[in-house]
Amino acid sequence: MDTTQSLYGVLILLIYAAIAFGSVPGLRMNRATIALVGAAALVAFGALTEEQAFDALDTGTILLLGAMMVLNVNLRMAGFFRYIGSRTLRLARSARALLALVIIASGILSALFLNDTICLMFTPLVVDIALRLNRNPIPYLIGLATATNIGSVATITGNPQNIIIGQASGIPYVTFLLSLLPVAVIGLAIAWALIVLLYPAEFRTVGQRFTVIEMPPPRPYTPLLSRTTIVVIGLLIAFLLGLPIVTSACVAAGLLLISRLRPTKLLELDWNLLVFFAGLFIVTGAIEVTGLSEQFFNLVRPVVSGGIAPLSVATAGLSNLVSNVPAVLLFRPIIPSLPDPNMAWLTLAMASTLAGNLTLLGSVANLIVAESAAMRGVKLTFGEYLRAGVPITILTIIVGIGWLIILSGINGAN
Repeated sequence: MDTTQSLYGVLILLIYAAIAFGSVPGLRMNRATIALVGAAALVAFGALTEEQAFDALDTGTILLLGAMMVLNVNLRMAGFFRYIGSRTLRLARSARALLALVIIASGILSALFLNDTICLMFTPLVVDIALRLNRNPIPYLIGLATATNIGSVATITGNPQNIIIGQASGIPYVTFLLSLLPVAVIGLAIAWALIVLLYPAEFRTVGQRFTVIEMPPPRPYTPLLSRTTIVVIGLLIAFLLGLPIVTSACVAAGLLLISRLRPTKLLELDWNLLVFFAGLFIVTGAIEVTGLSEQFFNLVRPVVSGGIAPLSVATAGLSNLVSNVPAVLLFRPIIPSLPDPNMAWLTLAMASTLAGNLTLLGSVANLIVAESAAMRGVKLTFGEYLRAGVPITILTIIVGIGWLIILSGINGAN
């Protein structure tokens, strides 16, 4: 490694350290601005040219993420998430049933839509219902956070890192779903069982029944809800039929943007996340252009070439060091050279997603739950989350490794 390459390596390490920390001391910068400024600095210092930076941008991934955001904005404006959440959680007649409904509803919806949106819409509902019933909101909030991560592992559109993997791997939507759905289902059951065991005072009485929960009725905007539901169903059918994922999502988003509503409302996208992705693509592009990716590959080759279990452990560890999206982007150039690339992509998706449950800082979904709950006077602390997050992460990743090893054997036999 020459001096110039070493300097670029130090700069990239500083960028990743700042992204992992989430801020820069003395400056009001978040992960999105850190990634964007870091990308600009790499271009300015000659780590890659402007043309190489543009080439590094994965337009398909950004378009798919943006299209899914348009769908989520319309569903949110139509009152879909609040309607489903309110109707579902009102069915609870016991503490264990309430936790199960929180986990099942958030897990399923996270598999269909981006998990961050589910956390944003469900957290106020969960806090409201728990307080109305004089229950401790914490275990239900932990259930919500962990279930959105676990449920999102099942599909390409469940979370941002899966979107990257879906685009890079070319794995069909249905193949991805059938491969990782068992991990999600078993993982949700594990989360429920562990939370019940960790909070015996909350879930001790099996037969305890709630009174009927009195809540303001959800008031969906029916015209928008009907139109959006039709478009979403059409999109899911397109995914299941194997039509191009990005094109299908963009067509669905385009249909929803043909509206009499104010454009500013329809474009309330998570621009921070889109900017974060763009910046990270350029940073990882610089790693490849400067030759640092080859050295990174040589460093991790003995581990990632060892099979599903070592790759899962390495992915989970790196995901908790720099966050799951940067970890996936770092591994992205390596995966195609492994003996079974498709299985390696599925392993990367499973481990990077489930690793997000380890700590409160492990995923954006966790932070959304904590911050939204704090605004309503409920404090989910780092330590409180950790006691549930660690065992849930370890057990679900073990299940994921076991299932993918079995699946690999089945595919090999065929």
